[in-house]
Amino acid sequence: GWYAYDPGTNLIYFGTGNPAPWNETMRPGDNKWTMTIFGRDADTGEAKFGYQKTPHDEWDYAGVNVMMLSEQKDKDGKMRKLLTHPDRNGIVYTLDRTDGSLVSANKIDDTVNVFKSVDLKTGTPVRDPEYGTRMDHLAKDICPSAMGYHNQGHDSYDPKR
Repeated sequence: GWYAYDPGTNLIYFGTGNPAPWNETMRPGDNKWTMTIFGRDADTGEAKFGYQKTPHDEWDYAGVNVMMLSEQKDKDGKMRKLLTHPDRNGIVYTLDRTDGSLVSANKIDDTVNVFKSVDLKTGTPVRDPEYGTRMDHLAKDICPSAMGYHNQGHDSYDPKR
């Protein structure tokens, strides 16, 4: 997958992939550290933070897409070092890249239906059970598909927009 480096924080940012086996019924729990954005110290490798985007990923979204770094003003006018990650799960995440705290998490568009929203206090996506892949349920019209909404292509950042 893609990674980024910030010499100011001396952190390397990267995402981890999906858990296995794909059959979600065979692996209970959140499957911690899968589908996670990590910020690691470039000298020691120590994890400074980890933010899990899709706990118990049941769709194979493999969260390894691009990590875009920017500096932008927050609502109070203070400059912040940010990391923005459009994920295959259909959500665009923005984290404070100094500590991994969640700034925003928004659907790429309204066709994304596996999640209703992301709880900004806990960082956890609110699932719509209709689009789950449980063995006892026939889900149809899941968006994003197993290919993901935003695959591993590059993105760009325009500070004027």
